[in-house]
Amino acid sequence: MTDLLWYQYALIGLIFAWSGFVRTSLGFGGAVLALPFLLLVVNEPLLFLPIIAIQLLIFSSWIAWSGHRQLRKEEVAGASPQSNVDWGYLLKALKIMIIPKLIGVVGLLTLPANVMTSIIFAIVIIYAIGYVLNKPFKSQNKYVDYVLLALGGYVSGTSLIGAPLIVAVFATHVAKAQLRDTLFVLWFILVVIKMVSFLIAGVDLQLIHQLWLLPCAFVGHLVGEKAHRYMLKADTGLFFRVLGAVLILVSVVGLISSSAS
Repeated sequence: MTDLLWYQYALIGLIFAWSGFVRTSLGFGGAVLALPFLLLVVNEPLLFLPIIAIQLLIFSSWIAWSGHRQLRKEEVAGASPQSNVDWGYLLKALKIMIIPKLIGVVGLLTLPANVMTSIIFAIVIIYAIGYVLNKPFKSQNKYVDYVLLALGGYVSGTSLIGAPLIVAVFATHVAKAQLRDTLFVLWFILVVIKMVSFLIAGVDLQLIHQLWLLPCAFVGHLVGEKAHRYMLKADTGLFFRVLGAVLILVSVVGLISSSAS
């Protein structure tokens, strides 16, 4: 990424700022809503995936830790606040996702990419429409959620498009105030596993470009924090409508990208 024109660098910086905003405000979507635009500038996925992964590690750990620190301050003040992370459901979900995740990472099972993408985004759209209508879809069978989480875990091992499917399930079981930070802890764990696979494969992590892209993402992060606080204070219906709209946008972009590839 050393032979680009000035406007290409400017576009990449703006897209990473957008990525930081989406990731922090909603807790997901920073990669899926940024990568298609980045590939329009430079069509090299392995150039951007390590950069996005490292930024996700940094911001997910920072935000989760900041939430915990805020809770400690409230405890000192005499309050009894709820944890910012739903550890119970997080551990339950990880038990379901970890083996499919590892299968996806090491490539023990290969499914047609277009078929997998279409199935995932179709399921996500079903969930998302319910959120937009303020009537979130809830599975009447816990094993359905198990299948969706396992599928999301597998896809997160092969690519970055598993997040919307995982979010659709987590949003049903995790309280609104805990959802973002719970997802960030989950993303941290999943991305660490993915980063190990990058290192084993000898992928260039593009660390030099973090010097200018990390500040871009940080600007988006600051704006995203304000947006997140606003949505938490707003009524639950607004939160789920925004969540649903973003899920639909992610899914449509994913389906278009899949059909074009």
